[in-house]
Amino acid sequence: MFADKDLKKAKIDIAAELNRLEANQTAKEVAGKSIGRYGLFYITIIVIIGVGASLYLEESKMAAVMGLLGASLTALISMMNGIAGATPKQDKPEFDIMKQLIDRLDRMADRDPMTVDVDGEKITVRKGDNEVKTARKA
Repeated sequence: MFADKDLKKAKIDIAAELNRLEANQTAKEVAGKSIGRYGLFYITIIVIIGVGASLYLEESKMAAVMGLLGASLTALISMMNGIAGATPKQDKPEFDIMKQLIDRLDRMADRDPMTVDVDGEKITVRKGDNEVKTARKA
């Protein structure tokens, strides 16, 4: 009888710990478990709908239905791959290029500072060996 009480208490403690862990899961973990658990079922249902549609629909309507079913399957499979981590994240080369350009410009700015002189109507801009002079035209 003493062992039964300990067993019940252990089961209650384990259930409470499991509930606590499930409550602290991220949305990605919850979605991953759901799609992992039911994903094959969803794919099977989508395929069955496609087969059923092919039996009862006219040919002119089949293209639209099959297109929608194909898009649904593709989206579900890509979600499964994304959650499972099978699809590597694509690098954004444009960000790397922008960072390199900013670094270059920063180095150039440190090397040759720009000066601007304003003398009445005349403006002179100097950067390194380059010099540009402007004057206001009436």
